[in-house]
Amino acid sequence: MMNTSLQKIALKNNLKLREVTALQGGSINEVFLLKCDTANFVLKLNDTNRFPNMFEKEAKGLLLLKSSNSFKIPEILSYGNEENSSYLIMEYITEGSPTSDFWECFAQNLAKLHKKTNTHFGLDHENYIGSLPQLNNFETTASEFYISQRLEPQFKMASDTGFHFPEINRFYKNISEEIPNEGPSLIHGDLWSGNYLVSEKKEPVLIDPAVAYAPREMDLGMMHLFGGFPQDVYSMYNKHFPLIEDWQARISLWQLYYLLVHLNLFGSGYFSQVNTIFKQYS
Repeated sequence: MMNTSLQKIALKNNLKLREVTALQGGSINEVFLLKCDTANFVLKLNDTNRFPNMFEKEAKGLLLLKSSNSFKIPEILSYGNEENSSYLIMEYITEGSPTSDFWECFAQNLAKLHKKTNTHFGLDHENYIGSLPQLNNFETTASEFYISQRLEPQFKMASDTGFHFPEINRFYKNISEEIPNEGPSLIHGDLWSGNYLVSEKKEPVLIDPAVAYAPREMDLGMMHLFGGFPQDVYSMYNKHFPLIEDWQARISLWQLYYLLVHLNLFGSGYFSQVNTIFKQYS
């Protein structure tokens, strides 16, 4: 029997449902494939009180990515609330298999995305990284942004739950001297292998963003963290938007943010990796 709230959401959005199938959605959201008379859609659901405005911010992030005219981005149908649930409805993209030039296309699109810039680092609204709030106050330099808007909130959260990082101000001073003084880029912000698809038309597609105008090397750091990207994609990217010297040596510095997020979400299993990078720059 079809879930009553799903029926209400479909009715509110003038969708004539034929079939609903559960999709894999991770730990935050329930995700469904809505097979409708006119087209198929993805519906994401979560708890309004636990994750306020999450889907509004996700929709804004997807629209911002789309404005770069780089990757294929799912079209947004609508977002809103139904009783205690928030929902997001977007285009369902049928997946295909990559062709031989897929990664060249991916690298070119990523370079195009990163060439979209802004006067300051940050964003005009906060959003989420996973289920954690992500600050985006505007900052003038890459190091100010990375330290105050990315690392400090995560280190504070980790410290509040019992993880100890001595002489952290010295650490911040040291990394501020390592971060290149490059302008802001529009980044996906959570670019691991689970957040891209290959469409039926063989296009690279991005989903589940945590966008900001930020140091572009953050996306490359995340791409290296859990695998799933071939090594030559970076040389392809470098051809379209040359990276600043020694970018490979800074990969762990950018990964630190994502490892702190995992430490705060999933616990002590990530402390060793976080602490290794912390000591490297202390």
